[in-house]
Formats: sequence, structure tokens, C-alpha cells
Amino acid sequence: MPPPSAVDWESLRVRAVALMERAYAPYSHFPVGVAGLVDDGRVVVGCNVENAAYGVDLCAECGMVSELHATGGGRLTAVFCVGADGLPLMPCGRCRQLLWENGGPECLLMTPEGVLPMSAVLPQAFGPDDLNRGSSRP
Repeated sequence: MPPPSAVDWESLRVRAVALMERAYAPYSHFPVGVAGLVDDGRVVVGCNVENAAYGVDLCAECGMVSELHATGGGRLTAVFCVGADGLPLMPCGRCRQLLWENGGPECLLMTPEGVLPMSAVLPQAFGPDDLNRGSSRP
């Protein structure tokens, strides 16, 4: 993973803001945009998409992870999520799990308190290695 100083955080913020402006948030009026740097140098993005059936809304991070896999996969190395004010926004719990799964403990996240690795954002996270624990299968 790159050191925090090697990431162009402002470029990621600008991309996240551009996507936030495309969000579909007619119910909450809370648009969210996100941009993530991939280990091969690509930038993937997403915005939230609401639905009249509230439980099936898509968070911005869901769209970003979908683009990650649709454009070749890889690992997220740095992520910047913003709300309507363009400032860093902490992802919800489900999205923290998505970031862990697709970036791992070293993935860097811009938070309202500054850059943190996912290991600090989601300590003791459940991940793929935990799936075999407790299994009756050898």
C-alpha cells in the first residue's frame, strides 16, 4: 500500500465530489460520492442510488466496488468518500466491510479525523480468513 503522502487525496476528493453531484437521493436528500485508488493506478468511483423501497438503496461504496470488479478487479489502496459539503464522510458499517473485503487492513481511508488504515476504521474485522473458523469441514 502507498504511504498516505504518496496518494493524491485532492484528486480523489474532486472525483468523489463529481460523483456526489450525480447521486440519486430524492428521499434522504443526502447525496454521497466516493473515489478509490486501485493497486494498478486506476480510480474507481460511485454514488448513492436511493429507492422508494428504502431497504434496497445502494451506498456509493457499493457502486465503487462494483466498478472495481467490472473493470478488472484488483485491490483498493486509498478511498475518499464525501457528502454534499465535499468534506470527508465516514462510510456506514456495511460499506466499511466492503472496503475491508476489497482493500484489506492496509487500505487507506480519508476520514473526518484524517487518513486512517482500515485496520483502525474497522478493528478486528471479519474477513475471508474467518470463514473457515468453526467450520465442521476440514
